[in-house]
Amino acid sequence: MTKNVTKIMMTLVVSLGAVFFAGCQGEAQLGSALGALAGAGIGQLAGGDTEATLIGAAVGAGAGYMLGNETDKKASAAERDAIRSDLSSTVVWITNSNGSRVPVRLAKNGPAYIGPRGEIYNQLPTQDQLRPVYGF
Repeated sequence: MTKNVTKIMMTLVVSLGAVFFAGCQGEAQLGSALGALAGAGIGQLAGGDTEATLIGAAVGAGAGYMLGNETDKKASAAERDAIRSDLSSTVVWITNSNGSRVPVRLAKNGPAYIGPRGEIYNQLPTQDQLRPVYGF
């Protein structure tokens, strides 16, 4: 392959990669794009022809997608856990004697509420019930 064709191909790959990166919405897409670019570069260096570049790009894209997809799965699980936590908890704000406010997050467990220190309330506690433990 001539030097001019190689330069044109590399410019095209870099340009397309930049456009693709701008549209990546998840780690899987970003991993695929980075893998394709890295694979194309390695394929070009190893084989020195178009076929090697394309094979490298395909292998790199596949590997990058798999790694990025695992990261997406972990992030999705963490987001689900955070949403579940928010849905199964309540925050009661306590107003202290100096006017400052303190949030107390209570976990909902059936009809009961569990405080941050493990105390159990049969119903949603009031500020007055929580102030001796969490306020002043």
